[in-house]
Amino acid sequence: MAKKVGVSEATVSRVLNGKPGVSESTRQAVLTALDVLGYERPTQLRGERARLVGLVLPELQNPIFPAFAEVIGGALAQQGLTPVLCTQTKGGVSEADYVDLLLQQQVSGVVFAGGLFAQADAPHDHYRQLAERDIPVVLINASIEGLDFPCVACDDAVAVEQAWRHLASLGHERIGLILGPSDHVPSRRKLEAARAVARATGAELPEESVVRSMFSLEGGQAAAARLLDAGITGIVCASDPLALGAIRAVRRRGLSVPADVSVVGFDDSAFMNCTEPPLSTVRQPIEAMGRAAVELLCAQLQGTRSHPGELLFEPELVLRGSTAPPPAG
Repeated sequence: MAKKVGVSEATVSRVLNGKPGVSESTRQAVLTALDVLGYERPTQLRGERARLVGLVLPELQNPIFPAFAEVIGGALAQQGLTPVLCTQTKGGVSEADYVDLLLQQQVSGVVFAGGLFAQADAPHDHYRQLAERDIPVVLINASIEGLDFPCVACDDAVAVEQAWRHLASLGHERIGLILGPSDHVPSRRKLEAARAVARATGAELPEESVVRSMFSLEGGQAAAARLLDAGITGIVCASDPLALGAIRAVRRRGLSVPADVSVVGFDDSAFMNCTEPPLSTVRQPIEAMGRAAVELLCAQLQGTRSHPGELLFEPELVLRGSTAPPPAG
């Protein structure tokens, strides 16, 4: 325990027995270590439990999630809160298991970024458990029907409209979409927006122009291959890794991006300006969204229950080198 914090056993003893002569920062470090290591606090110290906040992420392979973790972790630290990072892995610890673990650690609150709540058909019992225990919760990028958790989201409809209108303005008439699974709420919203913008430009969105995929580079590649078979020349993707997969699919056909096929990503995650070609994408305002999530959490911790429901943040189209007019003829 003393080793973990980098202090002497005497210092730990002083903190546990409530004795003077220890700086506040050292005292907090010892108390946080107790909570993280799973030790019970001495009875007299339990009233001021470590201000731990669970940060539950669905994966770390998509650079957007580490980016959110960095922003949220920094904003929590400024409030004297300590983030506990919980990442789901295939066949590993489930989101529900993480919630059980966080409840055992007596966390002050939980932030979910793009978790199971983004899938309408996923089990939601662990969210109800948090609501019943009155634990402050904030969701990023999808609300849960029937549970009154504040939510911070990027406006999916605006994102798709920006990408679609950009491709249409370049002259693309056969535009396709690569989306996440059918129960992924942000993907549903993107599909509704695409249908609306297609109608607004006097067209319909044929079924073969929409392909669903797992959120991975390989998924994007397989989905794009189907769109290319359907004669699509402009592809709008629900994430940057999907877009990179689409570019790979185009190249495997002996075609070029953007001369033959244009591709637009979503997120503007790390290194998308370093790809070849640099990726045109719709940027999520991660900094503003992460800070807003922490503000909403802190408001709940301070007993302010009123919240505006879902806060929608405006995305921004970032034009780089992966979009151009379609080939003539």
